[in-house]
Amino acid sequence: MQLTRPEHADTDHPKLPRPKVGVLLANLGTPDHYDYWSMRRYLGEFLSDRRVIDYSPWLWQPLLQLVILSKRPFTSGAAYKSIWNEAENESPLMTITKAQTAKITLAMQERYGDDVIVDFCMRYGNPSTQSKVAAMTAAGCQKILFFPLYPHYAGATSATANDAFFAALGKEKWQPSARTVSAYFDRADYIDALAGSIEAAYAAAETKPDLLICSYHGVPIRYLTEGDPYHCQCQKTTRLLKERLGWDDTQIMTTFQSKFGPEEWLQPYTVEEVARQAEAGNKNIAVCAPAFSADCIETLEEINEEIKESFEHAGGEEFTYIPCLNDDDAHIAALSNIIEENLQGWLA
Repeated sequence: MQLTRPEHADTDHPKLPRPKVGVLLANLGTPDHYDYWSMRRYLGEFLSDRRVIDYSPWLWQPLLQLVILSKRPFTSGAAYKSIWNEAENESPLMTITKAQTAKITLAMQERYGDDVIVDFCMRYGNPSTQSKVAAMTAAGCQKILFFPLYPHYAGATSATANDAFFAALGKEKWQPSARTVSAYFDRADYIDALAGSIEAAYAAAETKPDLLICSYHGVPIRYLTEGDPYHCQCQKTTRLLKERLGWDDTQIMTTFQSKFGPEEWLQPYTVEEVARQAEAGNKNIAVCAPAFSADCIETLEEINEEIKESFEHAGGEEFTYIPCLNDDDAHIAALSNIIEENLQGWLA
């Protein structure tokens, strides 16, 4: 890193890096490993977030610390072990996020040269948001664009990621200017990328699926009534995807997965709906997960193992999981376009 003194500064003024713009990508997070203590640390941080579980800490924390975190690290650890990238000793989410970051870095270099630094962080686990904000400011980023990699806004995803970013900014002596990227669930380039992945999967299938299920991560219904727009945004993505594919209502539907706790969540539940579809005669289905920008435990283990098992147990025959967009070129192009639009006024 080249350091220089500001113009007209005294000779004893500390040297500073050349001003740059940072683009900080953010995803949910990942445990460092699937062993008990790594899982306990990760789950403890995740499930202690009041954006995720908003029950009173006086009621929730004793249950979490004494019961849930005594048992759940074992079951969650086994789930992570089944999908773990042993070659790199990391979760698939980490592997994919690194690949996305590398491709977006190249795209930004082509557009802006070395004026932009691209990096990533995780809301829970490592690398932390605070560590990456500190590294960017130390590298000379006087402006940072924070990009939560969630197509749809939810308090438990986009908002808590932004919370961590703002908290990290609050620890900086010289606080950079900051912007956050809004949800992109209805952008044409995102919908086109989704449609392209589905068309490719259907073309490769030996038998065309009877139905495409768009499975979104669920939240309690209460969040919807309290003003969270997530449910409406998911429904709109499915509708736009249907229109882009030229399909009718019988060929595609919206469901929600990953229910946790005693409350009623957004419905229909994916794990139950796939079984109903099999019993109703739709023996060949495809499932995609438009709310995830990268494959992770909820897609690779929950959808492609648990939900698939529910479908087959009910008499289903062909189950096709369509991977997330990950580092697909069309996806990277859409994300890069979003970044460029949000950098307007900061860079030529």
